[in-house]
Amino acid sequence: MPGLTAPSDYAREPPRHPCLRINSKEPFNAEPPRSGLILSYVTPVDLFYKRNHGPIPLVEDIERYSVSICGLIDTPRELFMGDIRMLPKYTVTATLQCAGNRRTAMSQVKKVKGVGWDVSALGNAVWGGAKLADVLELVGIPKLASTTKSGGKHVEFVSVDKCKEENGGPYKASIPLSQATNPTAEVLLAYEMNGEVLNRDHGYPLRVVVPGVIGARSVKWLDSINVIANECQGFFMQRDYKMFPPSVNWDNINWSTSRPQMDFPVQSAICSLEDVNAIKPGKVKISGYAVSGGGRGIERVDISIDGGKSWLQASRYQKAGIPYVSDDLNSDKWAWVLFEVVVDISSSTTIVAKAVDLAANVQPEKVEDIWNLRGILNTSWHQVQVRVGHSNM
Repeated sequence: MPGLTAPSDYAREPPRHPCLRINSKEPFNAEPPRSGLILSYVTPVDLFYKRNHGPIPLVEDIERYSVSICGLIDTPRELFMGDIRMLPKYTVTATLQCAGNRRTAMSQVKKVKGVGWDVSALGNAVWGGAKLADVLELVGIPKLASTTKSGGKHVEFVSVDKCKEENGGPYKASIPLSQATNPTAEVLLAYEMNGEVLNRDHGYPLRVVVPGVIGARSVKWLDSINVIANECQGFFMQRDYKMFPPSVNWDNINWSTSRPQMDFPVQSAICSLEDVNAIKPGKVKISGYAVSGGGRGIERVDISIDGGKSWLQASRYQKAGIPYVSDDLNSDKWAWVLFEVVVDISSSTTIVAKAVDLAANVQPEKVEDIWNLRGILNTSWHQVQVRVGHSNM
């Protein structure tokens, strides 16, 4: 790719915030402390989780950088950043979440394969860029198209990033053409994050943002866009990021029996407390996040301070001064909801959070019921322990 290269080693990695919890150094995978994650509705770029499969690509000449659009279309084209910036600019507030968020808790049931994430492998940002639907119109694909005249039904995004899982080839993923050409799906070719130019960790100079879908489909460091007949056949679509039942193991797995995961299920986590806490008796603020895939808002966040025997509702909010309503046009449908409630804790107990989305989907109680060998989509009830002491602490 002219102007954009993928290094063969980790000698030129960008600087990162010292508070990040590093789950893997090479490639660099890290998340912020859970208490810091919910200090603001929009996650600062430095505290946004970092998810990588290889060394961070380098932009050597932004003027030479371009994205090719080809495949089953009539008019292949090469787009430079100037071409993309000439299209109408949109901003979309959307939460990206790694499919492996909360994997460490799943590993406690039975070991799984993958980066060990706590509860902070997600973040909420304001993404700025051109709508993919507008970009595809430039090559003759109309809005709301589900197929091209040549039989294209999927849009594949290919990164300059090189991965060992692809035997040194590029990271890639795809979404249906019907989603890519739908303006209301708000898929972006993003060049800004929180009002600033993307940094290297998050895809500079150009990345895809697919709202409501697991982060693995929002390809960074974009090299090309291919219109194809079938789903992308890359490793991360066909041999990873698929959901299997607990009965499937590495000896009997058949990857072809499960579809690539797209939407994220309803999820929540308590961030104001760690897994085990020593506290004094009295009032305790319980706060955290809740989010669901597919643009489904959060209808309710239930909190229990007795291990799930009884429940109370937490307050939900997004932007200051604007009441949150799960299906209101003023709410950010692709973004997380923050919640909080103040409770009296008099004795040691288990505090539980579970969310319900607009479609009445609710988090499953037990992680054992959704355990899978890759440790993805752990959306079970989130639980923390409090140990109450009555002496000076």
